[in-house]
Amino acid sequence: MTGDELAKTQETKTLQTESEVQKVLAPCPGTSPHLVGPLLVEFNWNRTMEAVRAEMKPSLLEGGRYKPPDCISPHKVAIIIPFRNRHQHLVQWLYYLHPILQRQQLDYGVYVINQDGEGTFNRAKLMNVGFIRAMKEYSYTCIVFSDVDLIPMNDRNIYSCFNKPRHLSVAIDKFQFELASPTNFGGVVSMSIEQYLVINGFSNEFWGWGGEDDDLYQRTVIKFQGISRPDMVTGRYKMIKHERDLHNEPNPQALDMLSRTALTMDEDGLSSLTYTINKVHKDLLYTFITVDVGRPH
Repeated sequence: MTGDELAKTQETKTLQTESEVQKVLAPCPGTSPHLVGPLLVEFNWNRTMEAVRAEMKPSLLEGGRYKPPDCISPHKVAIIIPFRNRHQHLVQWLYYLHPILQRQQLDYGVYVINQDGEGTFNRAKLMNVGFIRAMKEYSYTCIVFSDVDLIPMNDRNIYSCFNKPRHLSVAIDKFQFELASPTNFGGVVSMSIEQYLVINGFSNEFWGWGGEDDDLYQRTVIKFQGISRPDMVTGRYKMIKHERDLHNEPNPQALDMLSRTALTMDEDGLSSLTYTINKVHKDLLYTFITVDVGRPH
């Protein structure tokens, strides 16, 4: 038997074994029995990525992937984090979120989408790239877009998808645990694959800080007549305090662009996305994708 034939035989056996395991396992319950509710979140700046990696090693697969070992999850979720120069924040996020997502019995993967270079930041375009890349890797049914500085304070705030696109981070300590505004749709948001395709994803044209979340809200209201939210206790978050990043200045064109969302959304988004992948790194804790998203027109 040649090396290729042996490899194919071993792959077939592995797939058969996985299939047999799937047949034995029952679906996960509607509500995970492992949830504990409110959480104490404290940021330890001496915590290292190596320590988090060692702690999570028994449960994770390469690329930040996890499946419940004792049941089949109905929630196949890709977590997308737009990123640049926030490594210490990422340590805190990974330390808290992996255990939470596992207690929620999700079949999930974590994707950190890193904007290459020092040009103007484009958070929304990174989200679109993360969506496309995650879809190439696995049969995800749900996407959660999360800023790296937001940690949930209640594990009953499930990182999955609902009948309408969902705003998860409704009560942040920075805003005294109140909703910042009735139209707020930033921070942490979940959508099914179908929902995200219907709204054509995020706009690619919001460079710098501000506007892309409001545009996403408008897209969602136009297509789905509203959004869903958890209650203000379940939806509590703690934010990592930080200064605004360099090259992420407020976008002076945001208001004008928002006045035209209904006219531009079908042409501006996933359907017009351009980017170049420069590097993909599979860590135990996450898949780190470094991307060139171009420059403002």
